[in-house]
Amino acid sequence: MSRTEPWQARSPAPIQVLFALLPDSLVLDWAGPAEALRLANQCLNAQGQDARFALQFIGTQLEAATSVGCTISGLQPLPSPLIASPTTPTWVVLVGQPGQTMDVNNESSRALLHWLRGLRLAPHALELVTVCAGAVLAAHAGLLAGRRVTTHHQHLDELQAVEPACQVVSNRVFVEDAPVYSSAGVTTGVDLILHRIAGLCGEAIAAQVAQTMVVAMRRGPQDPELSPFVAYRDHLHPALHRVQDAVSQQPAQGWTVPAMANVAHTSPRHLTRLFMEQAGIAPLQYLRRIRLAVAQTALQSGRNVTQAAEMAGFSSDTQLRRAWHQFDMAGTPSVSNWGTHIDAMSASMH
Repeated sequence: MSRTEPWQARSPAPIQVLFALLPDSLVLDWAGPAEALRLANQCLNAQGQDARFALQFIGTQLEAATSVGCTISGLQPLPSPLIASPTTPTWVVLVGQPGQTMDVNNESSRALLHWLRGLRLAPHALELVTVCAGAVLAAHAGLLAGRRVTTHHQHLDELQAVEPACQVVSNRVFVEDAPVYSSAGVTTGVDLILHRIAGLCGEAIAAQVAQTMVVAMRRGPQDPELSPFVAYRDHLHPALHRVQDAVSQQPAQGWTVPAMANVAHTSPRHLTRLFMEQAGIAPLQYLRRIRLAVAQTALQSGRNVTQAAEMAGFSSDTQLRRAWHQFDMAGTPSVSNWGTHIDAMSASMH
């Protein structure tokens, strides 16, 4: 019988992701996040799951020059005002442009701002994602009043001046204040999207995307600790990544070192050597870390200890508790104090 991960039980609807591109939009601001979402769809499809993200590129013109000089064509017109109350979950992504300040005194910017002012943001329905100085555009559109936001360090003062009623947060990779999600700029847009992929599709999918893009995966703005899904993956060994992908995707499977070695197409002894040299942890220890993380996610979502143990692949509550104490976790597994347990687990990995 197949087991369902906590995030899969919610079965959220596909998300329409609208990248709003003005002339001279910074390519990396939108291309990096778009590629991460495309790869997430690809990873989900490979597991027999439906794609979760439908990408569209919209603008005030059908084509626009980019920050590096080439032109992107085939842009879709700005959707009708009905997007104010979309029938499917929707993200609007705003990105930056070259320059010390954002120029909004041109026809394209004015048209985009007019459209943005008609949006009615709401968590899980219509959400805003900003990369770099895209937050300044959102501020000009009146979408950030009362929100905690960040932007590129060169635009922090500009953002605060445009929208005095928002709380500008400096020195952050990204900031979450649903339904607004803002990142500091350029590559941090990828960090933000990886974080959102992890929350929607599971950390194993996000780790696969990060590995494919060969980027370091950073956690949330208030959660800098690495989870076991990414803490042992700062290497480039394809066979070891293959094993870690398999274990992360099916932690409840009856994994043994020989079974992992079959995935890597190597001997058990050589696999153990690879784990120790490349990841700094033994194969079965890695498996237990992953299972503990799955159990904690299950506890967080309201499962009891027995359910959490089964979902994570532990044979019993006792085995879960034994692994808990083996890795010096504080207290005992329970639903009520899962946050303390996560902190303790993060500390034990450093």
